Amino acid sequence: GVRDVLFLYEENRCSMTYMYEYPEYLKIKLPKKTARRYPVYELYLYGEGSYADENKNLLLTGIPVLFLPGNAGSYKQVRSLGSIALRKAEDVDFKYHFNFFSVNFNEELVALYGGSLQRQTKFVHECIKVILKLYRDREFAPTSVAIVGHSMGGLVARALLTLKNFKPELINLLITQATPHVAPVMPLDKYLTDFYTAVNSHWILKAQDLRNLTTLSVAGGFRDYQVRSGLTFLPRLSQHDSALSVVSSAVPRAWASTDHLSIVWCKELILATIRAFFDLVDENTRQITEDPKKRMSVLNHHFVRHPAKIFEENPEAFTELIGAFMWITVKASKWTYTVHNDSDGKYFTFPLASHRKSYSHVYCENSMLDTSSWIYGCMNSNSSVCLEATDLSWRAELLPTTKVVILKLQDYPSLSHIVIQVPPAAGNKYTLDCEFFKEDSRTVQLPVTHLFSLGLSSSKILLNSTGLLYNVQLQHFNRIYQAFKIYIECHCQSLKERKPSVYRLHIPWSHEDSVTVAKVPSFTEISAKLHIAQPQNDNRIPELNIYSSSDCQYEVILKTSLLQILGQIIRFHAGTLPVYVVSNILLTYGGQLRTLISTGQCSDFSLEIVRTAKPYKVEPLISIVVFLQRFDWFREIWESLALPEVDAAVLSSQDAWFPLVSLILFLFGTGIAYWSGVFFSTFLRLFSSLWLSLMRPTVLQKDNKLITPRRLCGVLSLALISWTTCGAFAVFIIYLQYLFKKHVHVFMTFSFYFQGSDCSKETSQNSSVHTVKTTSFSDSTSKETQSLSNSATIAEAINSLRMHVTVLNLFTWIMLLNLPSLIYWLKNLRYSVRLDPDPCRSTAIILICILEILMNSSSSEMKSSKLLKIAAKVPLPLSVALLAFGQMHLYKVPHFVTFSLLLHVLCCIV
Repeated sequence: GVRDVLFLYEENRCSMTYMYEYPEYLKIKLPKKTARRYPVYELYLYGEGSYADENKNLLLTGIPVLFLPGNAGSYKQVRSLGSIALRKAEDVDFKYHFNFFSVNFNEELVALYGGSLQRQTKFVHECIKVILKLYRDREFAPTSVAIVGHSMGGLVARALLTLKNFKPELINLLITQATPHVAPVMPLDKYLTDFYTAVNSHWILKAQDLRNLTTLSVAGGFRDYQVRSGLTFLPRLSQHDSALSVVSSAVPRAWASTDHLSIVWCKELILATIRAFFDLVDENTRQITEDPKKRMSVLNHHFVRHPAKIFEENPEAFTELIGAFMWITVKASKWTYTVHNDSDGKYFTFPLASHRKSYSHVYCENSMLDTSSWIYGCMNSNSSVCLEATDLSWRAELLPTTKVVILKLQDYPSLSHIVIQVPPAAGNKYTLDCEFFKEDSRTVQLPVTHLFSLGLSSSKILLNSTGLLYNVQLQHFNRIYQAFKIYIECHCQSLKERKPSVYRLHIPWSHEDSVTVAKVPSFTEISAKLHIAQPQNDNRIPELNIYSSSDCQYEVILKTSLLQILGQIIRFHAGTLPVYVVSNILLTYGGQLRTLISTGQCSDFSLEIVRTAKPYKVEPLISIVVFLQRFDWFREIWESLALPEVDAAVLSSQDAWFPLVSLILFLFGTGIAYWSGVFFSTFLRLFSSLWLSLMRPTVLQKDNKLITPRRLCGVLSLALISWTTCGAFAVFIIYLQYLFKKHVHVFMTFSFYFQGSDCSKETSQNSSVHTVKTTSFSDSTSKETQSLSNSATIAEAINSLRMHVTVLNLFTWIMLLNLPSLIYWLKNLRYSVRLDPDPCRSTAIILICILEILMNSSSSEMKSSKLLKIAAKVPLPLSVALLAFGQMHLYKVPHFVTFSLLLHVLCCIV
C-alpha cells in the first residue's frame, strides 16, 4: 500500500516554466508598526528585466495579485505565475497587466506547527492594506486583491475572513493550489485543529456573506502524496454558486496530475490560471470584474469544460454564415470527411427531420484544435442554404486530440439542420466525423468486481464498434476504498493510419476525471479509484467514455486491484498509524504488568505483543459506539457526559471509513510496534556491550533512592528549559537521558554480573591446580550465597530491562509526535528563544517529573505496590479511548500515554 502511494503513479506530464529574463524580487517597505510586530515576515513585488526596473519607484498601474506560499514554501515560487503573466501582457500590448506580490513567511513549517497560522493571517491582512495604498490616486485604482495560495497559504487566505476587522470586499478572487481545506494532513497540535475548525465553521455559517468571493481549489491528483485530493475539496455546505473544486487531471489543456510542488510551476496549469486571470478583467475598470457570475463562467471555461473557443461573456445568439462556400447536403446517419489542402470552403448540412424518429443524439468531432466556430444549428425548415444560425461550437468540449459535440435532439426542437463549416485549409490536414445514434445502443453497463475478489475474477465486455462513442457505466463504483484496474484492448480490421483513441474516466459528482490517450491498435491499462465518495443524495454513475475509431473492436476488462485498495487505505488513513502503534504498545504494557502480578517476572515485549495485542479487545467496542451514535437517544446521553464525538463516526460521515480499515491499520500497527521493540532491544544490547568494553567499570554504582536533591535540581532545570524555550526540547533532553542512563545501565548490570560469574569460575579452576582441596562449610555457603545474589541481580536486571524497553517504546512515540514543534523552534531560534504558543509545554513538565523517577526505578519496587493491579487494568481502556478520540487528534496521544506512565510512577512510590 505504501509503495502504491509513493511510487506507483503516472509519470510527470507537466512542462517546466522558464523565465525569459532574470527574475527580481523588490522588497516592499512596510509601516514601522507592522515591521516591528512581524519582524520575520516580508512582502515582495515580482519583476523581470525592464519591467522590474520600471517598477522600482512603485508607480504601479496593473492589477494586484498576492501569492501566499505554503508549508516551508518560498516567496520566490511566485515567479512561474509572474513570468507567464508578463509574457501574456506583452501579447496584448500591456492593455492591462498584473502586478504579482509575494509574502515571505520565512519558510515556516505551518503544516507541523499551527501556532503561527493566526500570526500569518494577520500579517497578510496588513499586506493587503499596503498593496492597495500603492495604487492610491491611480486612474484605475483597485479596491480589492486577488490571492493565489499554495498549500497552507490557501488556508491562511480563507482565514482572513475570520478576522474581526477584515472587510470581505478586499478579496474578490481566491485560487488555492493543493490546499488541504477539509482537515490538516497530520493534526499534530491543538492550534492547528482549532484553526481549521474556526475557518471551516465561519465559511459554513457565513456562506451568504461570501457570495461575492469566488473561490477555486485545484488539487494535484494521485501524484500528490503529501496532500490527498479529497482534502482539497471545499466544504460541501459552503456557497455552491461561487466555489469550485477541481483535480488537475481534469483541467482542460492540462490533463495531468501534479505533485505537491510541481503544481506551482506546472506550465499547463499556470497557463490555464493566467488565461483565466486575463479573461476576468473588466475592460471598463481595468480590474478583475465585480460580477460573481462572470467570474464563475470564466473559471468553468478554463478549469472544467473548455469548448475550444476564446471566452466570451455573452456570445451572440445568432451568427451569419457568410463566405462563398459550397453547400453540400448529407443525408447519411454517419459521415467522415478528411480535409487536406482544400482551397475552397464548404458547408455540410445535416437535415434533422429524417433522423429525429430513429435517433436520440448526434455526435460530431473535429481534429482541428483551433478556436474558431465550426458547428451550427439552422432553423430554416425548407431551404438547403442557411444564412443565419445559432453557434453550437459553445456546446463543444476539448479533448487532448479532438473537440467533440454531443447534442440531444430532443433539446433542440426548433433546429432543422446541423451545419458543419470547413474553411479553406492551406497545408492543414484534419478529420471531421459525425453520426446519429440512440443513447441506449451506446451505453453499456459494467458491474464492478467485488472488493474481496482480490483480482481473481473480472468483469468483461466486448464492443464491436461501428460508432465513434461508447459510455461504459461502472455500476456500484462509489466508495473510496474501491480500486480497479481497467484493461482496454483495441483491435482493428485494417492497418491504415487512425486517430488515437481517447479514454476518459468520468466521475459525475466531482471534477476529478482522468483522460488517457492511446494509439490504435493498443493495449491500455487505466487505474480507477476515487478522491471523494459518492454523496448520499447523488445517484449518478461513474462512466468510462470511449472516443473510438469506427471499424475497431474494443474489449474492456475490469479487475479489483488489491494493491491499490491498500494504497487507498494508506492514502486516506496513514496519518492515524501512530495511534494504532501506541494502542498496541499500551496493550502489551498492560499485559506485562499482569504477568508481573501473576508470576513475579516481566515478560519479553516481543512475546507479550503477540499474546496480548488483539484487535477484538478494542475494535468491537468502538464499532458499537459508532453504531449507537446513529440514534438520537444515545447521542443525547453521550453529549450529557460531555464526551467528544468518536473520530470513526466523523470519518464515517465523511464516507472515508469502513470496518475493515480499522482492522488492517491495527494489524499494521502491531507489526510496527513489534519490530520497533526488537530494534530497541537489539540497539541497547549492542550499544551497552560496546560501552562496557570501552569503559570497563570495576564496580557498578547502585542508588536505591527514587528522589534525591541532585535529581530534584535536574527536574527543576529541565522544567525551566521547557518553560523558557520549548517543551519539546526538554522532552528530547530527558528522552536521551533516560535512554542512555537507564537502559545502558541495566544492560551493563546484566553484562557485568554475567561476565563476573564467568571470571570467578575461571579463577577457581586455575587455583584448584595449585592448592589443596580443602574447603570449609562456611566458605562453600558464602559462595553459594554470592551465586544466588548474582542470579537475583541478573533476574532483576532482566525484568527491569523488559519493562523499561516498553516504557522507552511508548516515550519514543511521544517524542516523535512532539518533534515537529521542536523542528519549528530550532528553525526559528535566531528570531525567538521561546516558542509561543507551545503545544507541549505543560505535558513536557509532567513528563520530566515522571521520567526522572522512572529512570531510577526497578521492577522489584513495583511488585510490592498496592496500585499495581489498577495500573495493569488501565492500559486496555486507555487503548480503546486512544483509538476512539486520537485518530483525528494526534496531539491527544501523549496525554493518554502520560497518564499511563503516571500510574507507573505511583506504583514505584506507593
